[in-house]
Amino acid sequence: MRVISLVPSITEALFDLGLTDNEIIGRTKFCIHPAEKIKNVEIIGGTKNLNIEKIKALEPDLILANKEENVKDQVETLMKDFKVIVYNTETIEDNYYLVKNLGLLFNKEEKAQIFNLKIYEVLNRAKIDRKIKAAYLIWKNPYMTIGSDTFIHNILSEIGFENIFKNQTRYPEIQVEDLGEADVIMLSSEPFPFKEKHISELKEFYPDKKIMIVDGEAFSWYGTHIAKCENYFKELIADFNT
Repeated sequence: MRVISLVPSITEALFDLGLTDNEIIGRTKFCIHPAEKIKNVEIIGGTKNLNIEKIKALEPDLILANKEENVKDQVETLMKDFKVIVYNTETIEDNYYLVKNLGLLFNKEEKAQIFNLKIYEVLNRAKIDRKIKAAYLIWKNPYMTIGSDTFIHNILSEIGFENIFKNQTRYPEIQVEDLGEADVIMLSSEPFPFKEKHISELKEFYPDKKIMIVDGEAFSWYGTHIAKCENYFKELIADFNT
């Protein structure tokens, strides 16, 4: 089966399940894992600006997309000519069924189940021993955070953080003043590439607050990625359980 993935984390999951670059024939420029395997796969644009003509020329048997990451009009255009599966992954349960479904699609059920069990194991071991109020920022100028209907929120909650913006949805814009309630401000490494200098900027407003850079992939890449984040979460949690 000739497959095009329009989603970075799904591309990673396909390779993790054992597909090769003979089967995965197209990916976005943001599909960067696994680095040694994706380099031979044709780039078909970005997640939100697909090269439709290039995709058509590749003649895929199946295209995998995501409701949030891809543009509806572009996906619907592709649906006129190709079989397209659109996933919507917001919860840990959604992720379980995503991985399971990919396993069924490509006859990799056993590998899919191994990854799903590992993901539950990683999340069950990564538990903070007390509730910590967190603000998780994904963007700057304007600052943007995450509401309760996002995958990031569910990962945060799963390991014991309380999202101070849990009463909001999607990715609301906020002001610096809105962060006062948080015990910790997390600056994600993606999609906005927060750096140490951005910690310093926020320290001017909150000199005594814990502000840290966190691995955006560990919190936002659904699919198989969390199975590889055991050590990262262990170190993160240790920082709060001391």
